[in-house]
Amino acid sequence: MSESGFHVHGPHDHELEHAAHGNDDFASRIAVMTAIMATVGALFGYQGGATQNDAGMFKNDSAIRKTEASDQWNYYQSKSNKQNLAELALTLPGVNPDKYKADIERYKTEKEDIKKKAEALEAEATEFEHKSEAALHQHHRWAQAMTAVQIAISLAAITLLTKKKWLQYGSYGVAGLGVVLAVLAWLHI
Repeated sequence: MSESGFHVHGPHDHELEHAAHGNDDFASRIAVMTAIMATVGALFGYQGGATQNDAGMFKNDSAIRKTEASDQWNYYQSKSNKQNLAELALTLPGVNPDKYKADIERYKTEKEDIKKKAEALEAEATEFEHKSEAALHQHHRWAQAMTAVQIAISLAAITLLTKKKWLQYGSYGVAGLGVVLAVLAWLHI
């Protein structure tokens, strides 16, 4: 519109206004369904991102536990070295064997505690590894569901342009497949 209040409609303006204010039930249904699919797709996308983050966090926790277990095994090895030196010292002439026997027993006891800690940390690492794999599988399901919904939205747009009823049903079918995949993700299948 110009400053003087005079406005000239372009050749397509009338058609746009007619489409916007007309009673095209077919287009209205497709538009509403597309909006619903986009909303559902956003939820699937959120869940997919959340499970991907979970998988990464579990993988990180597994790596931390593996490092802690490695530290414990190194500590175990150092105690073994000290025990071996004490056992070697027993064979040297002129040493007090009671002192070294007590050290050997202490190192054996300490090694058992260290070994239990290391094995427990390895078990935790394995558990986090399994959780990561499960979360990543669930993420893939959410991603598949989201992809199906995106394809359904694309089919809905093509349906709107071509006015083909079979494409509308195809769009609904692919959206339904997306919902089935989302249910599988939700159930961890």
